[in-house]
Amino acid sequence: MQMNKYKMRINNSFTIRLIMFYAFVMMLLVSSCKEEFNPTVTSINNNILVVEGIINTGADSTIINLSRTVLVSQKTTVNPETGATLTVESETNQSYPLPELASKKGVYASLPLNLDPSKKYRLRIRTANGTTYLSDFVETKVSPTMDLVGYDADVQKGLQIYVNTKDQNNKTRYYRWEYEETWMFYSSFRSVLIWSGNTFVTRGGAENIYQCWGNAKSSSIILGSSTKLDQDVIFKQPIVLNPSTSEKFTEKYSILVKQYALTKESYEFWQNLQKNTETLGSIFDAQPSQIKGNIYNQANVAEPVIGYISAGTVQKQRIYIEKSELPEFKLPKDADCTSFLIVPKTAFDYKIYFEGGLSIPIDYDGSGVLASSKKCVDCTLRGTNKKPAFWQ
Repeated sequence: MQMNKYKMRINNSFTIRLIMFYAFVMMLLVSSCKEEFNPTVTSINNNILVVEGIINTGADSTIINLSRTVLVSQKTTVNPETGATLTVESETNQSYPLPELASKKGVYASLPLNLDPSKKYRLRIRTANGTTYLSDFVETKVSPTMDLVGYDADVQKGLQIYVNTKDQNNKTRYYRWEYEETWMFYSSFRSVLIWSGNTFVTRGGAENIYQCWGNAKSSSIILGSSTKLDQDVIFKQPIVLNPSTSEKFTEKYSILVKQYALTKESYEFWQNLQKNTETLGSIFDAQPSQIKGNIYNQANVAEPVIGYISAGTVQKQRIYIEKSELPEFKLPKDADCTSFLIVPKTAFDYKIYFEGGLSIPIDYDGSGVLASSKKCVDCTLRGTNKKPAFWQ
């Protein structure tokens, strides 16, 4: 298998949220005492295995991310677990390997497995040091299709993306969503010149720094449930709200929404994680509680492991929104972006302006050259100039 051909995005926000959660707990312990207190503290495991991903039983790749927690005081925020052997196992003893990707340390993936949705599955992990971790066998949850990914646009409130979905068989009830945003934007000035070190050359299409695409993915936990309703219907579930002043709406905006169906147990895990990592901030918020998943060390069940393995399909829907479809948003303007004319006395004057790259030539203007600062000319400082394959 040529795993490096996979087009995927690895979301590390789950790990970062957990690090923030543990840091908050330690801060409470330190700051809550008015008098110095030096208790006897047992050793703390700061190298906990973190497992992210789902067993995708449908026509998408299964991607599992393994890492270890790190201390907040450490400079690194990512500690991948490399060299492990991962397999998906069915309750009827079939197994499916998940090789580690050569291009992504700690990331293990397979081509679409197309598994039988009537069976239960689990994940087996054998680390490089020989420790075996297992998840519980979990039932397959087939996500219903989304009826609509829509939006409400308001000059004051901004642009709210929402989802409508339903399960006509009333079997889902618990949902989770993720999203990826992409937007096209332009720099303040179009540069048609490149300073080569001695002279100016015409900027070609491959050196485009005027048109770019930005990207952002969900970092919060988005959950929904229809358990209090007679019908399994979700109406206008909020996904993401962006202010009307966002650069995302200056030209063209797109969002890809992913929908997961959850079991009651996995929903409770994500809900607990949500409370622990997104609502901590004051004494009136929910207090930290233990985050218990469904993964354990086969030889030592007391060892903490962070993560919850689910099995099922993922539904996706992408929409595009043109600037012309939106009301008069107060779109950002580069008020401090101005151009200036350089009229050199000698050829060396151009070197002074352009050699360090802080200024970029825009175009010829009479006896000199128009220029501006890099941030006003080079859009790749805020995105990529490579058009996404899916972009319409």
